[in-house]
Amino acid sequence: METLTLSTLDYVGVFVFAVSGAMTAVRKEMDLFGCVVLALMPAVGGGTIRDLVLDVPVFWIVDNRYLLITLCAAVVTAVAYHWVLRAQRVVIWSDAVGLAVFSVLGAAKAWEVTGKPIIAVMMGVVTAVAGGIVRDVIANDVPLVLQREIYATAAFGGALVYVAAVQFAVPGALWAGIGLAFALRSAGIYWHWSLPRVRGAASG
Repeated sequence: METLTLSTLDYVGVFVFAVSGAMTAVRKEMDLFGCVVLALMPAVGGGTIRDLVLDVPVFWIVDNRYLLITLCAAVVTAVAYHWVLRAQRVVIWSDAVGLAVFSVLGAAKAWEVTGKPIIAVMMGVVTAVAGGIVRDVIANDVPLVLQREIYATAAFGGALVYVAAVQFAVPGALWAGIGLAFALRSAGIYWHWSLPRVRGAASG
């Protein structure tokens, strides 16, 4: 049952991340191909980088449903962009779920492959945020994770708690990591929490 639930959350996370990429493409007035490309980046980009670094089969090649979900999300967003905009809050909170799930599942896969805590935590963060960075770079935007509320920090926290719980054989490690990551991201959304900004000499 737990595996089924996590798989469902994983698919939901892919869909929502793909919608975020496609929305960026529509905002930039790209064509349908651009929507698909930018949808793919956050949806499968981070996991692809993780699998290549770990030298394991890339997950969407093993399970093509990830690509189908991403393509569906891109088309739906391109066709019903105004409806998606009206559901923006739903997308934001769903994105928080996706971030939490990706960070922990990414860490879990890296832990299974390497057994090294620091690698597992790093790959958890990469899985959750690297694709979004690529999306923003392609769209010529400052990456979201570098400028707004707590995001990558939430992924780091979730992955760290998961790895620590596994090392100390704490029951429910997956859910503990997902819960913390979601809580941190939720705080960032609701209270606009963010890390302190770096002030350069030009800012006085």
